[in-house]
Amino acid sequence: MTSTATTGTRPCQAGQTQAGQTTAAPTGPGTNTTAVLGIILASYLMIVLDISIVIAALPKIHDGLGFSVAGLSWVQNAYTLAFGGLLLLGARAGDLLGRRRMFVTGLALFTAASLAIGLAPSPTWLIAARAVQGVGAAVLAPSTLALLSTSFREGPERTRALGYYAAVAGVGASVGLVLGGVVTDLVSWRVGFFLNVPLGIALMLTARRFLPETERRPGRLDLPGALSSTLGLSALVYGLVRSAEAGWSDPVTDSSLAAGALLVVLFVLHERRAQQPILPLRLFASRERAGAYAARVLFLGAMVGFWFFTTQYLQGVLGYSPAGAGVAFLPTTLVNFAAAVTVPRLTGRFGNGRLLVTGLTIALLGAAWLSQLTVHTPYLTGIALPMILIGLGQGLCLAPLTAAGIVGVNAEDAGAASGMVNVAHQLGGSLGLAVLVTVAAVAGHATADARELLAHRVAVSFAAGALMLAAAAVVAVVTRPRGIAPQRAA
Repeated sequence: MTSTATTGTRPCQAGQTQAGQTTAAPTGPGTNTTAVLGIILASYLMIVLDISIVIAALPKIHDGLGFSVAGLSWVQNAYTLAFGGLLLLGARAGDLLGRRRMFVTGLALFTAASLAIGLAPSPTWLIAARAVQGVGAAVLAPSTLALLSTSFREGPERTRALGYYAAVAGVGASVGLVLGGVVTDLVSWRVGFFLNVPLGIALMLTARRFLPETERRPGRLDLPGALSSTLGLSALVYGLVRSAEAGWSDPVTDSSLAAGALLVVLFVLHERRAQQPILPLRLFASRERAGAYAARVLFLGAMVGFWFFTTQYLQGVLGYSPAGAGVAFLPTTLVNFAAAVTVPRLTGRFGNGRLLVTGLTIALLGAAWLSQLTVHTPYLTGIALPMILIGLGQGLCLAPLTAAGIVGVNAEDAGAASGMVNVAHQLGGSLGLAVLVTVAAVAGHATADARELLAHRVAVSFAAGALMLAAAAVVAVVTRPRGIAPQRAA
């Protein structure tokens, strides 16, 4: 998958599509592109850190607010359902109303919800605030990538910016686990959410000063499409998450999955006829973009499973503290960052497609290695070394997947394309994790020892994650463009 605009047989000229329409133009001469990139990366980092901090803080939240075992899952699910279900609506709103305006709106919602979560006196309060935070993230996330794609010219300039964007996504997850563990151990789980408040206010102020506003476009929101997509995706996520506890024979699980599938089909049929669709189906006309979305879903499913299950293994089997478990992820964090910052140079030499397949293969080897975990596995040779492979694979994959997901789109579709990248990212993680949790839950083991059972289930989840990565690699090979020189792919 290359990052040139290859919607047809030849690459497009900078600033034009092959149809002759104007694409995203770089910012004007008075725009501080360094400040623009810094604001975009800081806002995206806030989202990624928040997700990781929540994972590290879950046991303390459980004890502090008196959650039930089943109810605790909604600390994550309320956010995921709102985030994944409303991403397309948030992306379309940015196209119509202006991306800086929606960027600031999303930041305001996310920041206010973070404050409410930190002050939460009850489980109901916290879950409701997490849902509002998910709405804010759904508005904010597509605006970050759309602003990036419209602020940096397609080619080496945008590839470099996307490399930093991908580095934030990968490294932020690990940093969030360390930060969340340390803060939870030393102070309180609430502090992790309070940190978002001053950062969010500062970003809102600087965004108004430095971010260029995109042109408001005439049109209207596709409310039937937004409703069917939101309810359909939410129902699918809910059904998969519920199946991990209630099983596949549960009537609510089956009804939710059936309703979700039906609503998604209705959504697609509606989008084919809508004059101003929330998701232009022409985005999938490019085999490269469609493959990037599918590969991202599979890749994120495996990677979110890595963070989720490795944390449980380190704390539940090896007895690490939350802070110690966060530090134990450093082999992944450091290698991830080192790989991500070299992606622009590697893309110019080898091309997006080769780099993506290589990264997926390396991550696959790491996941297969971790599938051999037992209660007696030593950290250095059995965990840290495969973590290095996971980190290297993550660092090499995210930028090529992102570039391929927005390659060659028209300016009016930039928000929708970035929305699809984020939908694939968020729902890939939630759907993939639900599948892996279900696989782990049904994995039997002839032992009464809780640590051995947990280690076995974690190992099985990594085996399933390796299959996801293998499928992602196959998709990447099948859908990457043929006959494009690496120099042009940059």
